[in-house]
Amino acid sequence: MDTTTTFYLCAAFAFIVGLMGSRFVLPRIALVAARRRLFDSHDGRKLHKGNVPRLGGLAFFPCIAIALFMAILLYNKLTGAPMLGRILTLEVFTISSALFILFLCGLMDDLIGVSYRSKFLIQLICGILVTLSGLYFNDFYGLFGIHALPLWVGLPFTVLTVVFILNAVNLIDGIDGLASGLSGIAFLAFGLLFTYLGDRLHALLSFAALGVLIPFFHSNVFGQASRGRKLFMGDTGALTIGLLLSVLSVRLSMAEPVKDARLPGSIVLAFSFLLVPMLDVIRVFIHRIRCGRSPFLPDRNHIHHKFLDMGFSHRQAMMSIVGLSLAFVVVNVVAIHFVPITALFLADVVVWTALNLYWRKKIIQHNSTLKK
Repeated sequence: MDTTTTFYLCAAFAFIVGLMGSRFVLPRIALVAARRRLFDSHDGRKLHKGNVPRLGGLAFFPCIAIALFMAILLYNKLTGAPMLGRILTLEVFTISSALFILFLCGLMDDLIGVSYRSKFLIQLICGILVTLSGLYFNDFYGLFGIHALPLWVGLPFTVLTVVFILNAVNLIDGIDGLASGLSGIAFLAFGLLFTYLGDRLHALLSFAALGVLIPFFHSNVFGQASRGRKLFMGDTGALTIGLLLSVLSVRLSMAEPVKDARLPGSIVLAFSFLLVPMLDVIRVFIHRIRCGRSPFLPDRNHIHHKFLDMGFSHRQAMMSIVGLSLAFVVVNVVAIHFVPITALFLADVVVWTALNLYWRKKIIQHNSTLKK
């Protein structure tokens, strides 16, 4: 069996182990959370009904880690050669440490609450750990005429990007299936691209995470709260997924001779997988600042609120937003080979702005109809 076929087998193995592990663990988390009355709180912004545990994210880190390491061991066994050299071993250890820190932070926040300042400090520390793992932005590929980045620019930009993505994933987790659906599309895209580029470690990580998310998505969207089968990912899950997506984004964005030849402008492509949550957070923050409010105070101005205000059901809103994200991914993957990356980036922003103006018009029309 050649190494390529072996890798495909290991990728499928990582996906299946992640899926089966998550499928096994999630119902048991729901059972324990229900017995302990560990339910998500209700307030004016929460859209769910009934008592729903918010500890589904507890399954993410351990299940992904087990699936990844088992797949690596299988690859080593079948090929007779180690997948991880010294540099990749350092990366895995450092990223695992950051994940464990965020896992504990998210768990504490889900159980007893953690102040935003404390969470922000922990996120900064984890962003620094990402750079210590050897991952950082080293090139903009000509975006706005910028190419190679010096360390004093690339390292802090990486830390801020990690913190930004962590918060973007957390804030988009507003209706059933939205955060996990958007993240699932991103993991699938990352997995396929890393496979195409021959980056086997990060491809395995992507497929393992995708496998873990699928049972959660089913539980979150189709599970019935009255029967104790519905779960939220909580901060534990959002922070775990957010860090993994930020790590994969930075890794895909790093300039390398082979990658540059096969995938030009990969920095724009990496962020196109997270375009919807990232641009939504930027829009919301700008809106809050313009209104004289703190950008970190919650409100009802996210993209899922807009769809609900247009008359969509929760599931219709989720499917529409996930479909929009998938459309951005497909268009960017195709266009990156033909369109200059600055033009492609600006086109994404223009389309996003036009869509928001259209949604605003539809909300006004919907409200006018209700008043008649």
